[in-house]
Amino acid sequence: MKKLMLLCMYLTFTLLIKAQEAPINAASFSIVNLDYPGLETAKINFNAKKYDVAAKALLDYYRARTDLKDNNFVNSTKSISAANQQKADNSLLHKFQPHKGYGFFDYGKDINWQLWPVKDNEVRWQLHRVTWWESMGLAYRKSSNEEYAREWVFQFRDWVKKNPLGLSADNDRYAWRALEISERLKSLPNTFGLFLSSPNFTPTFLMDFLQSYNQQAEVLPTRYAEEGNHRLFEAQRELAAGAFFPELKAAAAWRKSGVEILNTEIKKQVFDDGMQWELAPGYHNAMISTFLAGLRAAQQAGLEKEFPASYKSTIEKMVLATINFSFPDYTFPMFGDAWLTDKSAMLKQYKDWAIAFPDNQVIRYFSSDGKKGTLPSYLSKALTDAGFYTFRNGWDRKSTVMVLKASPPGEFHAQPDNGTFELWIKGRNFMPDAGCFVYSGDAEINKLREEYRQTKVHNTLTLNDKSMVITKAKLEKWESNTDLDILTYSNPSYSDMSHQRSILFIDQHYFLIIDRAIGIANGKLAIRFHLKEDSNPHYNRSKNTVYTSYTDGNNLLIQSLNLDKINLLEEKSKVSYQYRKELERPALGFEKEKPDGKQQTFISILYPYSNDKVPAISLIENPDNDYASGKLDITLTIDGKTKRIKEQLYSK
Repeated sequence: MKKLMLLCMYLTFTLLIKAQEAPINAASFSIVNLDYPGLETAKINFNAKKYDVAAKALLDYYRARTDLKDNNFVNSTKSISAANQQKADNSLLHKFQPHKGYGFFDYGKDINWQLWPVKDNEVRWQLHRVTWWESMGLAYRKSSNEEYAREWVFQFRDWVKKNPLGLSADNDRYAWRALEISERLKSLPNTFGLFLSSPNFTPTFLMDFLQSYNQQAEVLPTRYAEEGNHRLFEAQRELAAGAFFPELKAAAAWRKSGVEILNTEIKKQVFDDGMQWELAPGYHNAMISTFLAGLRAAQQAGLEKEFPASYKSTIEKMVLATINFSFPDYTFPMFGDAWLTDKSAMLKQYKDWAIAFPDNQVIRYFSSDGKKGTLPSYLSKALTDAGFYTFRNGWDRKSTVMVLKASPPGEFHAQPDNGTFELWIKGRNFMPDAGCFVYSGDAEINKLREEYRQTKVHNTLTLNDKSMVITKAKLEKWESNTDLDILTYSNPSYSDMSHQRSILFIDQHYFLIIDRAIGIANGKLAIRFHLKEDSNPHYNRSKNTVYTSYTDGNNLLIQSLNLDKINLLEEKSKVSYQYRKELERPALGFEKEKPDGKQQTFISILYPYSNDKVPAISLIENPDNDYASGKLDITLTIDGKTKRIKEQLYSK
């Protein structure tokens, strides 16, 4: 009985596919360059008006194409991850997971491509990236189960039929947004290769596939994003489309378009210090891989000479920038729209980058997890164009590393957070950035996004708990020595008030932070610090101290050293390490009023310690000390030992 049911299902599906197939005619070949080497048989039959035979010859050509037969993605191990297997199996039931931040949604037996189950724009946009098709291909490669191939052919044609360009302005916004087109151009060649050997991949379907792919690649350049990472993704994938399908008449134009955009944008979007201008570390790393992918696609098409030497050297600087703002465990700050990465993912990226730069021994060191190559010759480092400043006393897991952001505006992916930082000590990130949580959608979704963007959830200064204006910070001093690193910058955070912050990394051990609120604005000032979710801090209001209580002895003391009146705030905060996932965490603030337009100063110390006894710390301001003129002259007493610090924090 079961075999009979399966046979009926097979016949029904076969008839459905046959019903979908339009006859092959001369117009089917209008996009194909039949003079391309290898298409001689297809051309002879086309000229004889044997269009079905010509299409069969074209399919045979693709099945025999050496680079497709030897494609690492198609011919790699037949294993498949549990997540991809689940996506493939659910797709047979039309249950799709457009975005990993959500579960699977049922799009119905008659697929409703306009369904918007959660009013998060990413869910509807990413539906049209159809990423589960690649999962279906992987499942087919492993099992040779034709059910995956038949369903993919059906879904591909169903998407094309129900999402024609111009169906509506609303549908075009999602199905035909440039980024989504580029995502399909990127993934479809892999899916094409995975299913190419299937008997369900018929000559008629090949012609349908090529017509749709050609249309998408033709439309993409007319819809390129004006700027930013989207423009880079789109151009690189347009170039790759022309390299993968050189048999199509428009392929040369696609390659040319991608090359021109990438050459232009790498000069525009990458600062001299190697940082990509959106200033979100995750996107920065993605752009490294995007620029490299463009170069490799050009090499595949024999167009490497179209990229000047400066193109590749800029990418190399971008990799070094990543090394500078990363922690010893290969993670990096979640500034802007970023989430937590992991070491395995970063090692994979470094290994790919090392292939491109085999002579760079620093990149080789990080790609080999320290087994080969050499470490950088320096410790602390300033990326002054991007405003990323790293204080470090080493490169291994025993090190202390602070990465601070005091940047120019970073467009959509930026947050009003200048002055914020992450602090990593001996394998623990004590102060991870808030992250992003969600991107965009209806009013409810956007409200959730704003909760993670606001200034008060970052490690910086606020006025009346309001968010600062996103603007450009001004560097006033950067100096790095073996016993003292100093950074001073100022930021016009609010109307009628600037925030000046000085960071001193003392004896490569602890940090003194001096914050000044300058201007005529009045109100409530607060310096905030947001701790890791498991830090279990102890608050002592009489001493204005907060310290963590990790049982492994790796702990941090945060103390206000102000000699005037300061209120210690015990607060609740949140952190998002993954999309749509959040954790509660503790936070603190040092607060005071700013009356009569007077300048106000906060002095805070962040002191790592590794025993059960919390350090006793006090401060004396010596007679020459003058925060207003940048003349620092103080004496710190730490567990009975004194240290005088006399420095000029900035030029008056």
